[in-house]
Amino acid sequence: MSSKGKNIFREYFEAFAVALLAALILRALVIQAFRIPTGSMKDTLLVGDFLLVNKFIYGATTPDYIPFTKVKLPSFQFPGLKKPERGDIIVFKYPKDESLDYIKRCIAKSGDVIEMRQGLVYVNNQPEGEITFVEKKFDYEEDHYINYYRVKTPNGKEYTIRRYDGFSPDYAARTVPEGFLFMMGDNRDNSADSRSWGFMPVNNIRGKALVIYFSWDKNEPFWNLLKAIRWNRIFGVII
Repeated sequence: MSSKGKNIFREYFEAFAVALLAALILRALVIQAFRIPTGSMKDTLLVGDFLLVNKFIYGATTPDYIPFTKVKLPSFQFPGLKKPERGDIIVFKYPKDESLDYIKRCIAKSGDVIEMRQGLVYVNNQPEGEITFVEKKFDYEEDHYINYYRVKTPNGKEYTIRRYDGFSPDYAARTVPEGFLFMMGDNRDNSADSRSWGFMPVNNIRGKALVIYFSWDKNEPFWNLLKAIRWNRIFGVII
């Protein structure tokens, strides 16, 4: 290879290396893609939704695993712009297996008392928000009639939750420890969340769900591409 050819090759290689490094830094500290694998956040988030997650808002953390392995690394967390609030949808490392990422809504913060009475959530002995019944529909995937409710929290957050018709579980009052959050899925009666695996450490946070950049309905055949893509969900802001 001539010296000119070597120089061109080196320039391309250096440009690729810089682009790769920038992409890795961006993914580690700023924005990360995430795919919804389960229906625990229906209908706010659906299986097949692809999200962008804001990692720096709560304080980005340097990589804690060697890429493509389960070898743990020491990590450092940068200062955040704000602390998690009730109602925020957060991606986090699953406390029982930190190699897995989960996504749920923050319902209670450190020091809050959380409980459920007949299916209704109470925070500090007050309803999680103003609850308004929306409609009842049958969900064929879950084989249940679903009651939809609109929740408006005291801090101004608004979101829709789902509850199985005729199902009213209780959860005994517990105080959220310092440095932890209580997380729940919007699909309240079909969600593995803090009610089953406990409080979520704040240090496990990956970031705040930001926007849906793509959505794919796995129940549609692949050949029916135009129908399989959920066009109305693309670029939807997550609240």
